[in-house]
Amino acid sequence: MKRFFVFATFAFLSFALQSVWAQLPKVTLKDIHGTPVSTDTLSNGGKPFIINFFATWCKPCNRELDTISEVYADWQAETGVKIFAVSIDQAQNIKKVKPLVESRGWEYEVLLDPNSDLCRAFGVQMIPFVIVVDGKGNIVYKHQGYVDGDEEELIERIKLIEN
Repeated sequence: MKRFFVFATFAFLSFALQSVWAQLPKVTLKDIHGTPVSTDTLSNGGKPFIINFFATWCKPCNRELDTISEVYADWQAETGVKIFAVSIDQAQNIKKVKPLVESRGWEYEVLLDPNSDLCRAFGVQMIPFVIVVDGKGNIVYKHQGYVDGDEEELIERIKLIEN
């Protein structure tokens, strides 16, 4: 029985660490200009970055990205963080993404995931969905949903990575 408990504990910890410290999956998306981007090559020059899944029709997503947009320059100056906003809008709505991004003044690098390939690779069940990646490419934090104030938790997580 003791041997089973040790094995079960080890298996659980291995799974937990693997899911948090996993590397980015390899999926080819396009940016809003049509340029292919392989997600396993996303980086920020050794600094942390955020992958934020959103859709044009998702009000909490847009509210979150608007709120972050207001402080994004400060976040970049303080931590060097970069945001990749990944639209999960389907092919018939993909033409709405660029006008939305431009009208809101978002300074994020925007990628398109119309077939939800990256979404599935991460097991995203609900948007908005945020993933924080450290400067070495390790996934160190995940969060789904948005309520006012979640952005404060997000920047605190980013600050912890630097230390």
